[in-house]
Amino acid sequence: MVDPRMSIVGERLKGVRRIVAVSGGKGGVGKSLFATTFALILAREGFKVGLFDLDFTSPSTHAVLGVGDLRPVEEKGIVPPRVCGLEYMSIVYYSGGHATPLRGVDVSNALMELLSVVVWGELDYLVLDVPPGIGDATLDLVRFIERVEFLIVTTPSRLAFETVKRLVGLLKALRVRVIGVVENMELVRSDSVKREADALGLRVLGRIPFDEGVEAALGKPDELLKTVFAEKVRQLASRI
Repeated sequence: MVDPRMSIVGERLKGVRRIVAVSGGKGGVGKSLFATTFALILAREGFKVGLFDLDFTSPSTHAVLGVGDLRPVEEKGIVPPRVCGLEYMSIVYYSGGHATPLRGVDVSNALMELLSVVVWGELDYLVLDVPPGIGDATLDLVRFIERVEFLIVTTPSRLAFETVKRLVGLLKALRVRVIGVVENMELVRSDSVKREADALGLRVLGRIPFDEGVEAALGKPDELLKTVFAEKVRQLASRI
């Protein structure tokens, strides 16, 4: 039996030109920070942008933005609040500061519910911050959103890229477009990620050095956009 919410998801997203899911093979690679900064930069360049935090394991884009008390409103669905020029929605509005230990079908139901109730309207880009790896959320996202494209964030670590290989393999098997990979938190110049990416036929969009200034800018979007990290994201945004 087909879930009737499937058709509603398509209706909710029909006004969105591009849907970019920012993912990683594993956690701790800077995926949420990249997704938030990328969305902010697109908005500052004049695009209509939405940011949707769907990371059930550890939503954190609200902390990067400093969302405060802003909350969505109900009007024929859930209308995201406008934060720093973005239409912003997060699982954290419903989970608060609590963990969301979902399993199997519960993950699918939660993801489907969120995608079917949120009203986005006309957008140039909808940036999705999704859980890392190849779990239920990633598989369901591909199933629910036909036009989704993946952008993968990794660190220079060989261990981190081992998990990227598996994620890319899955996405290719599912015929999902992978825009490319971003190498984050570079400390020492190395071509290991590029060599591994080339072997997978995966484009390296750019390298971002480790930036000590980011921590002090969290919750302060204007300050964040002045960091070295943001400048590097701005440079590679045109390749996306």
